[in-house]
Amino acid sequence: MTVQKQQMKRPLRSDTERTVRTILEAAERVLAADPAATMEQVARAAGVARTTVHRRFATREVLLEELTGWAARQFAEAVDAARPDAAPPLVALYQVTANVLRVKTDWSFAMNRSVEDAHPEAARRHAEVRATCLRLFRRAQEAGVFRPGMDLDWTRRVYYALIHEAAKEGAGGGDADALATRVMETLLSGAGVPGGPSGV
Repeated sequence: MTVQKQQMKRPLRSDTERTVRTILEAAERVLAADPAATMEQVARAAGVARTTVHRRFATREVLLEELTGWAARQFAEAVDAARPDAAPPLVALYQVTANVLRVKTDWSFAMNRSVEDAHPEAARRHAEVRATCLRLFRRAQEAGVFRPGMDLDWTRRVYYALIHEAAKEGAGGGDADALATRVMETLLSGAGVPGGPSGV
């Protein structure tokens, strides 16, 4: 194992971890505004020397990869924090929605990178979230939140699309709780008039 790989395996010291997070947060802000931004621009936004950025991330691609992995971890942790396997299904579903919207608006550039296939950690965490979401939807169906016989994978995809649209609306600093309420209302009630003709 090379020295560089050994260093990557070691736990980061708290001051190093703070520096890394500062750089990643700056990278998210800068790249969300300009996807072609340079390492120098990231360093300036982070308030650190360019050499500090290069010491932590040897290349721009390494920085992008770490940013993607970081956002995927925040995404998975946001879902876990809602206790989707323990909290009452409707409560958990609302909290997952609000938590995920916060991550998707705070880390919009990283979350929108289409690199799941090329980034094993991001792919793994997104797959775990999909499985968690389906478990939560099954619990919701058993609790009477969703109709019996609903295609839960289709419902999940619609739910993801609603979150995606809400995150775009919240990119300018929208209220995650209000957006989560809108997503939930649309998911649970749809756009039709309750009890009205379906037209189908």
